[in-house]
This record gives sequence, C-alpha cells and structure tokens, in this order.
Amino acid sequence: MTEFKEGSTAEAVLDRAVSRTYRRLGLYLMLAYVVAFLDRANVGYAKQALQASVGISEAVYALGAGLFFISYSLCGFPSNLILHRVGAKIWISTLMVSWGVASMAMMFVHGSTSFYVLRLLGGLAEAGFFPGCILYLTYWFPNRIRGEIMGFYYIGVPLALVLGGPLSGALLDLHSLSLQGWQWMFLAEGFLAFAMGLSAFYFLDDRPAQAKWLPGDEKLALTGALAREEQERRSGGPATLLPMLRDPRVLRFVLMYLMIQMGFYAAVFYLPSQVSALLHRPQGFAVGAVTAIPWLCATAASYWLPKWGDRSKNHRNMAALTLFAAGVASFIFPSAGPLTALLMLCVAASGFVAAQPLFWTMPTGYLADTAKAGGIALIGMGNLGGFLAPPLKVWAEQHFHSSHAGLYLLAAITVFDAVLIALTRSPARAKTDHPAAETP
Repeated sequence: MTEFKEGSTAEAVLDRAVSRTYRRLGLYLMLAYVVAFLDRANVGYAKQALQASVGISEAVYALGAGLFFISYSLCGFPSNLILHRVGAKIWISTLMVSWGVASMAMMFVHGSTSFYVLRLLGGLAEAGFFPGCILYLTYWFPNRIRGEIMGFYYIGVPLALVLGGPLSGALLDLHSLSLQGWQWMFLAEGFLAFAMGLSAFYFLDDRPAQAKWLPGDEKLALTGALAREEQERRSGGPATLLPMLRDPRVLRFVLMYLMIQMGFYAAVFYLPSQVSALLHRPQGFAVGAVTAIPWLCATAASYWLPKWGDRSKNHRNMAALTLFAAGVASFIFPSAGPLTALLMLCVAASGFVAAQPLFWTMPTGYLADTAKAGGIALIGMGNLGGFLAPPLKVWAEQHFHSSHAGLYLLAAITVFDAVLIALTRSPARAKTDHPAAETP
C-alpha cells in the first residue's frame, strides 16, 4: 500500500488529489456538456429557418422539439446501468460519437416525418450521457466539493447557449455548396460531438484507482474518502435497484426534476424567439448575440451559487430560492418593456440553470452503489419536461387565447416546484449538508 508523503497530512493530500482531479476531469466534462447541449438545443435556433424552408408548423416544431426527450429519457436508465458495469471510457465515448452522427443527420430534414424520426434518434443516441456524467462525477469527487463540481459541470449549459447563440446565428447566415444555413449548423455542431467522442476514449479513466496521472498517495487518499462516504450512504439510503424503485424520496426527486426541466426547456426553446420579438428582428447573428446575455449571467450563477451551497451546507434551501426567483422572473418578462424583460430573462435563465446542480447534491448524497446508477437515470427521466413544455405552452395559449398564457403556466409550475423543494426534508439533506459529511 502506498504511504502518504513525509510531512503531509491526510487532509492536505486529499485536497491535492481533489484539486488535481478537478483540473483534469472538470474542464473536460464541462466542455463535453457544452457540445452535448449545443446539439440538443440548436433546434431552437433553427426554428424559423425550418418553418420557412421545410414548412414545419408551430405545432410540428413543438412536438418534434419534445420528441427528443421521449427516447432520451426512456433509454437513460439502461444506459447508466451499462456505464456502471463497463465504465465511462467506453460508454461515454460511444454515446458522444453516436449522437454526433445523429445530430449531423438533422441536415437531411425535409418534412414533419423526417423531423420527428431524427429528433427521436438524436434522443436515443444521447441518452445516458447526462446521467452518466452525473454518476461519473460521484466516482471522483467527495461530498465536500460535490455542489461546486456539479455547478462547474453545469456551466456547460449556459456556455453552450452563450457560444451557441452567435455560432448558430452565424451558421444560419451561411449559404454555400448548395446547403442552407440551418444545414451547415447541424453539420458543423454535430461534428464537434463526433470528434470529442473519439478523444474521450483516450482521456477518461473509469475510477481513481486506474488514474495513472494521480500520484500514489493522492490516489489512496481519494479512494479512501470516497469509499467511506459510499459506506455512509449504504447505511442511510437504498443501495440496490428494487428498494430504490420503491423509495418515495426518489419519486419525489423525479417530480422535482421534471418541473425544473419544464421551465428550463421552455427558456431554451423559446428564448431566441422571445429576444427576436423584443428586437423586432428575425433570428440571425444579432438576435443570437443578445440571446447570449441571459446565458452569460447563468454561467456566473451556476459557478457561484453551488459553491456557496457547499460552504453554507444548505443546498436544499438555496435550490428552492434560486428556482423561486426564476419562476417570479418568468411571470414578469412577457409583459415588461424591453430592458426589464431582458433583465428578467437573465434572472430566469440564471435560476433555471443554477438550481439544477444544487438539486443534484440531494439524490447523489442519498443513493449508493447500483441504486445510485439507476436512481440518477430515473430522476433524469425528468427531462421529459422538455417534451411536455412546448405542447403545454401551445395548449395554454390556445385555450386561454393569450400569447403569454403558456409562459405564465410554466412560471407557476416553477414556483410550485420551488415550494415543494423548500418543504422537502429527507436524509438527502443530512448526507449532503451535514458537516460530518464534509470531512472524510
């Protein structure tokens, strides 16, 4: 067994191991999520072009945008169990290459049927990447930094939308080699995923014990700390699949995450068109650049708020307050003036993104072993909120004969979810927020 270096304490060695792992894996996984989310959300930038070029109606777009999340959510559970068995090196790289190909294939959309089929295939190919990365982070980072590393990973979401706005807008303006701008967008952004998927096979290690880049004493300290925390979770929460599936706390987590995703994806899918309406300009580079502003604010929020959650050891209340702010801002911006509306969009986008890493500290601090692999994927099925949000928005607008009714309904759901999180008390809080969990 490797001994600690002379003159160093176990705590100092563990700190070095965590810092080294953060630098190695944190940035890489965050960039991978940038690429993933860019491919998942770029259909929002192509909305007007698809309607004009292919004849996609508002209803067809709403259904097609959401169909991605059917296959994505249903296939995440078996995918995470496969990752838990075969490891991230093989599985994450396979997922990234597969969805890169599926995203590039979106350039061949020529009607509603092909739009539906390719969106379903995209969800199938990407299924398991997000819950797999959440699971993978629990293999490498102890509770003391769990909120911060989740928040850093989640920077990939707003960063994808900050970069995706100008990038997708510029590609939409590109017309050459008999390809329209929206076709170039899907081709170029899908290729990024394909290329990064190839690199993942050589860059990722399955567990700390296999990491050649970790010195022996740091490897020992990190594996020991993670093993002790996993043992604590086994004593307080489910560790196998059947008890996890029967656990009411897990079902509550699924509901919470579903409602977070409904509000979040409403912002993702409709923010470009909302900014287009505010500027009275068609979607293109200018609209894409302004659309990036709320996501730039969300980048800062997703870094700092989970970090403060770790320090305050109260992730649950911070998640509730953050989500509540997003819901209130979502009520205000539809009928506000341009500057106020843009400010509220910044608050809403920041809240929807930052609430998610704070939320994930709860189930990952409660579940253990195989139950953690399956439970993260089961909770991840809350991404069905991305399927429910567009048609629910369209239904509310038609039913109440108001262009703002859908956004108001989704804002109300967000506020309700914030209250539900605030009122929820479970052993997850003790596992993620109690000082004892912070010291290995």
